[in-house]
Order: sequence, then C-alpha cells, then structure tokens
Amino acid sequence: MLKVENLTKVYPSGTVALREVSFEVADGEFLAVIGLSGSGKSTLLRCINRVIEPTSGRITFNGTELTALSQSEMRKFRRQIGMVFQQFNLVKRSSVMTNVLAGRLGYLPSYMSLFNHFPPSDHQSALKTLRRLGLEDKAYVRADSLSGGQQQRVGIARALMQDPKLILADEPVASLDPVLSHSILKYLEGCNKEDGITVLCSLHFLDLVHRYATSAIGLKEGRLVFQGLPKEIDDAQFKAIFGQEAERVTIL
Repeated sequence: MLKVENLTKVYPSGTVALREVSFEVADGEFLAVIGLSGSGKSTLLRCINRVIEPTSGRITFNGTELTALSQSEMRKFRRQIGMVFQQFNLVKRSSVMTNVLAGRLGYLPSYMSLFNHFPPSDHQSALKTLRRLGLEDKAYVRADSLSGGQQQRVGIARALMQDPKLILADEPVASLDPVLSHSILKYLEGCNKEDGITVLCSLHFLDLVHRYATSAIGLKEGRLVFQGLPKEIDDAQFKAIFGQEAERVTIL
C-alpha cells in the first residue's frame, strides 16, 4: 500500500505546489491523478519517488517510510518504482536497447554501471520486454528515429526492466494523439492487471479516467478535492476539480 500523509511542497520561489495532501492507494490499483495544469499532479508523482524533495509530510510504501530514507537508501529503493514521463526522457542518440537496459542500472555494481555493462540475462529480458511492447524489431535503432508513441513504449519497457512494484506515469499521453493515447494506456493497464503493478497515472481527459482507472484523486491548486471511484466524478465533482468554466472533452 502507498500512503501519503499531509504532503506539502513549497518551491524556493514561494510557490506552494502541494498543500497537506493525504490519500492511500491499495496494492494493484490503477489510480488516476486528475486536475488542471499547475494543480500539483507532476509535483505529487515526483515527490513520491523523491526526485523532488517534499517540504513536509510522510510517504510510506509497503511499510517503508520513503521520506525517512537517506539519499543512498532512496536510490536503492527506486528500483521498485518505475517512472514514465510525458516527454519520454530517452537518450535520443542511443539505441532503443540501451535505453531499455537503463532500467537495470540500479541493480548493477557501480563499476559495471559506469560502463553500461549488462549481463546476458538483462539483454534477454530487454528483448522479451520489447517483444511484449511490439518493438523487438526496433531494438538496435536510434531512439530518436521512432514515433512519439513508439518512444513512449520504450519508456514503459525501461520502467518494466526495473521489475517495479509501482509505476508513476506523469501525463504519459499528453503529447500523443487520441489513438496512441489509448494504445499507451492499454499497455499500462496490462502492467497493472497482468503483472499486478500498482499504477499512478496523471491524466487530463475524464473519459480516459473512466476507461482505465480503478480509482481517482483530484487536485486543485495543490489541494486534494476528490478521492473515490471514477464513476463518482459527476458534473458537480468535475466542476470542483476543473473549475466552473470547464467543459468535458471526449477523446475518441
């Protein structure tokens, strides 16, 4: 279980991105994090794996208080937390295989990671993962030769190489067209349902939340304003999360 308690993040500029946010996520959930741009979605996900340090509050995952770990302890713990980014975060000039194998860096001795020297078992696992994502034939091409949807699948493959218990997907379909959005979310849904990986995924479109998420939270100006089932987000809740001027948009 992931437990977030009174999480607050104040940036050096004085911007308050999160304001005492508290919620729980059971193992095996697909949690959608929704809200307008600037509501705190990305900050929340990055605080959970401490890419961004919270100002105050507690984060506990499967009994380990992440906010109490040292930096070195947290680096080891991140093996259990995969991250999928909006802009893919790939090494563009490197091959797809090299990018996917980067998911294993946290498991290598320091001298091996320095030279990106991976054992044959990792290469075999990477090929298997790429096959699952429909990219086996792209293993040795440059990452920047792929389409946006293909690059995002490489990002998912890299996360899966960590053998994670939790995947944080930071607006993974925001830069993709509707057809590719569903394709990417189906792969994340497969990680959730087939592998039992807990997924936290920030999304903008409510119909995607209804289609893929098993639970949802809503953020507005850094505050938690909704927690419950996607079907419970009625018109009143929608306005509370996105504002009175907001209109529902359907993504086909």
